[in-house]
Amino acid sequence: MYKGGMQPRTRGQRRAQIRRRRSVVGLVTLVIIGAILYFALSSGGSATPSRTATSTTAPSQGGAKNSSTLAPSLEAGSEPWQLAAPLSRETVTTDHNQLRILGGLVPSGASVSTVTALDPSTGTFTSLGSLAAAVHDGAGATIGTSSLVFGGGSPDTFATVQSFNATTATPTAPGHGQVVSQLPQPRSDLTAVSITSNGAHPSTTSYIVGGYDGTNYLPSVLATSDGVHFTEAAKLPVPVRYPATAALDGKIYAFGGQSGGNGSAVVATDAIQEIDPSTHSAKAVGKLPQPLYGASAFVIDNHLYVAGGQTGSGQTLTQMYEFDANSRKVSDAGLLPQAVAFAGYATIGTGASAVGYLVGGEVASQSGPDQAGFATGTLQTVIFLRPSRYGGPVGGPSAGSPYTGSLLIADRGNDRLLVMDPARTLLWQYPSVTAPPPPGGFYFPDDAFFFRNGTGIISNQEENHTIVEVGYPSGKLLFQYGHPGSPGSSAGYLNQPDDAYLLKSGTVTVADALNDRILFIAPNGTVTNQIGTNGVAVHNPPTSIGYPNGDTPLANGDVLVSEINGSWVTEYTQAGQLVWTIHLPTVNYPSDPQQLGANLYLIADYDPPAEGRIITFTRSGQIVWTYDVTAGGGALKKPSLAEQLPNGLIMVNDDYRDRLLIIDPKYNAIVWQYGLTDTAGTSLGMLSIPDGFDLLLANGTTPTHPQTG
Repeated sequence: MYKGGMQPRTRGQRRAQIRRRRSVVGLVTLVIIGAILYFALSSGGSATPSRTATSTTAPSQGGAKNSSTLAPSLEAGSEPWQLAAPLSRETVTTDHNQLRILGGLVPSGASVSTVTALDPSTGTFTSLGSLAAAVHDGAGATIGTSSLVFGGGSPDTFATVQSFNATTATPTAPGHGQVVSQLPQPRSDLTAVSITSNGAHPSTTSYIVGGYDGTNYLPSVLATSDGVHFTEAAKLPVPVRYPATAALDGKIYAFGGQSGGNGSAVVATDAIQEIDPSTHSAKAVGKLPQPLYGASAFVIDNHLYVAGGQTGSGQTLTQMYEFDANSRKVSDAGLLPQAVAFAGYATIGTGASAVGYLVGGEVASQSGPDQAGFATGTLQTVIFLRPSRYGGPVGGPSAGSPYTGSLLIADRGNDRLLVMDPARTLLWQYPSVTAPPPPGGFYFPDDAFFFRNGTGIISNQEENHTIVEVGYPSGKLLFQYGHPGSPGSSAGYLNQPDDAYLLKSGTVTVADALNDRILFIAPNGTVTNQIGTNGVAVHNPPTSIGYPNGDTPLANGDVLVSEINGSWVTEYTQAGQLVWTIHLPTVNYPSDPQQLGANLYLIADYDPPAEGRIITFTRSGQIVWTYDVTAGGGALKKPSLAEQLPNGLIMVNDDYRDRLLIIDPKYNAIVWQYGLTDTAGTSLGMLSIPDGFDLLLANGTTPTHPQTG
């Protein structure tokens, strides 16, 4: 148990995050099979390799259920609600469909004694009372109607077993925990797993795995059925503290952990240990792709998963793995939207309906393409883990990724365009040494879109007052319009251009915002048509429009225009004829509307009172769906573009929180993130005020705007 608010780490130079690479010769067959399965389960298809799909060579030891079917990758989503305050190293138990959160560590380094009930279906928290003593780094189990906390410390390691019975506890009549027994010796940094026996009279036994007595790492696995009497069930071959544990088919699996070291150095282990209570034996049965500790483990859809954790050098992880207990194979299962270690964790439900939860936790440091969420600190997030309905099986191409193909990002604050694959491998950057910027520079790329089957990219440079087309991947300048750094309204000039698209006809359409017009520009640079009147910022269709910032091409050849002044959305023909118009009174700053269906539209509200939200609406102005989280990691700050992916998820560039997000509208949860929240940067995995994106599928199509060039 660590005495303090943050986990100790090595004093040596921080290691770079381990990035495992697949052997081409040894795994060609696996890649082909995974790709076929992925194409069968996902739209769009991508032949991009996954981050990793590693396996050990330990012999099979019996038939576990999780080997009978190919495991699904996981959807991990940050709930739209959060804890009342940052918390880590707490104990989490289950009570039917609710979670009980007991004790924990707050950022100041103090332990707490609070007991809270959480209904994850509603995000409702109920204060139940307090434990007999403040504690963190304990382990929990439910026995009868009571939640038990084994050991832990505050700050010193102790042997206390505390019980909290919530049957009569209410916010107005809080319950009080009791000390019911003592462990055989002081123990903290431990975990507990319960197994219920089958038969006419089922019984539940809780097993305590791992731990630390203040001096030694403890190998003994303890068993108890009442929280009072303890027997030794087995001995770990690798004594550890902070392992991640879960039980499947009557066996317990301990993943990783801290295994001791000399001086102040932290030594993490990659060992996967199997405990068989029926034979009182334990053995190492495999290895994780990297040593880690402080992770969380779950059984979801009868498969074992490990999520998050921390390396010995202090890197907090977003990685999720699946472990096949029969083949001993470890495979990628996806990424968390927030790096996390030392969270409270538990699973509600069984089988395919099981949902895992990560409650709070800590982040020490992050780097590399898989970093996500808040960069450091103690967390208030609650993350769910469910079988992914879009990410394909584990270990396949881009396991768990919510998109396929190539993702283009207009990284406005860094004056660059990026393209990456679903495994977050950076494929292309512009400008670069081999692709210099155009005359007048490449400044303030507000949007960027693929055209002509992905052979080119068009981008408007909003504050440079230009439109640029470059070849992809050559980076060769193909077309430029406007005068760099010189706004204007006469021929050849632009003033704050927004949303430049190349139509199939070769015409460029752009919202020339501060000139209050939509322009249609021929390949020779001639303006062939215009919607709006120069300098007349009034919604008076079809004569004038007020400060347009979106001109999305529609499948029927029309354009969908958003006007900031007055919050209007209007459909025009390219000839400038009005089709329909709607005022959205609850939208403060409409940005870049998209058509989803015959009478359904998606739009970002860039600057409402609560900073940012996403809505869908009809032509009559009916609001159908809203993402409007006002606090915590789920809150948006000036999102300028939202588009629906082929799988129904919503991708959003959250400009002023320096990240690109994917939201699952079914749960209003962030299920993917690129970039660190509120932290701008240029290194791999970081962005600065991203202001546009686009998706190119392997077949050369652009699913969010198939009607363009």
